[in-house]
Amino acid sequence: MRNQINRRNLLQLAGAGLATAAVARPARADASGRIRCALLGAGGRGTSFLPVLAGFQDVDITAICDVKEAHLTRAQGIVEKAGRPRPVGFGEKGPDDYKRMLESKDLDAVIIATPMQDHARMSIDALNAGKAVLSEVAAAMTMDECGGLVRAVERTGKLYMLAENVCYYRDVLAILNMVKAGLFGGLTYAECGYVHDCRFIDFNPDGSLTWRGELARDHIGNLYPTHPIGPVAQWMDINRSDRFVSLVSMTSRSTGMARWAAKKFGPDSPQAKATYKKGDTTSTLIQTAKGAVIHLRYDTASPHPLHTTTPFQLQGDAGAYNSSTNEIWFESRSEWERWEPFSKYAAEFDHPLWKKWEKEASRTSHGGADFFVLREFFDALRSGGKSPIDVYDAVTWSCIIPLSAESIRKGNAPVAIPDFKRKA
Repeated sequence: MRNQINRRNLLQLAGAGLATAAVARPARADASGRIRCALLGAGGRGTSFLPVLAGFQDVDITAICDVKEAHLTRAQGIVEKAGRPRPVGFGEKGPDDYKRMLESKDLDAVIIATPMQDHARMSIDALNAGKAVLSEVAAAMTMDECGGLVRAVERTGKLYMLAENVCYYRDVLAILNMVKAGLFGGLTYAECGYVHDCRFIDFNPDGSLTWRGELARDHIGNLYPTHPIGPVAQWMDINRSDRFVSLVSMTSRSTGMARWAAKKFGPDSPQAKATYKKGDTTSTLIQTAKGAVIHLRYDTASPHPLHTTTPFQLQGDAGAYNSSTNEIWFESRSEWERWEPFSKYAAEFDHPLWKKWEKEASRTSHGGADFFVLREFFDALRSGGKSPIDVYDAVTWSCIIPLSAESIRKGNAPVAIPDFKRKA
């Protein structure tokens, strides 16, 4: 990765919160109760938010920024088609034109859905401009960015939330309720991963690399950890009663990208002959302070059929769960050594969010999870409450990107994970 870290940097980052005893309460919406929101990044992910946003009658989409004119025009049209005023457009002056948008005093919040490499920098700029931030994943790519993001939130007191939608999947929230009810007992182990053949979105039609392809070409390590690690961290109460303390990573050889490029563009094409640093599979073992172990897999270059792109296994000393087979077992309720269907418990442990918003969520993408990400963000902004997925969670999950790369570079050596919440 771009920024190397040493012991001194780790200690500095671990104490990033020394300046304040607690993050200040975020600014609320304007006096009318309406929230004025901008979208930064109007590609496929950004525009997928717009129909949901247009359905929130208490939110005004006042501005959209994208450096590609076609993306910007398309996004403005989506808002108008939904019967809302056309947002002001930014981006025509280049990659930093979003800063001009942030100067607006009639703007409460910014949703950042640009390529991942830009999330931290743009989030910090938005926080410093006095805006609340909802950032797409991951939050940051380097340890310097992680520390800078924590300091920006603590310094400004503005609301920051990571838009990790997998945390709002219906089954994921039901498992969280089961954990809180004690059915798993103490959690000892989890397997999780982002396992999704994404090579078709690593290349543009003309053969050039997308931002995802550039990551595969230039970086090693787990480059997309938050989808799987977010739910597991919440199940294990990470950054509350437990925390990550160390990780060790190793990676396979890289063959998938070149093989796919050879089929798509020809065996003699530059794409097929290029070198891609990212191994096809990266495995990371994470140790927690309480002695739990997490096996985290990342694979976006291997061809295979899927039950799900985010498989989970959870083991406690009184229960177990396997999302791939959709089965569960509890020592207190199940027959000995006999799995049960997850559906047997789904209704009993359905989360209150889903009970309240099922109708509205069911009309949105990612199985309804995108609705909850947006709704929870705006509710927290309006109430002045705590962030549902705060900056400490965001950087704890995202720092796996640079730390897994460091472990691999050091010959699969253990690497310490900073405690970003540590106070003086």
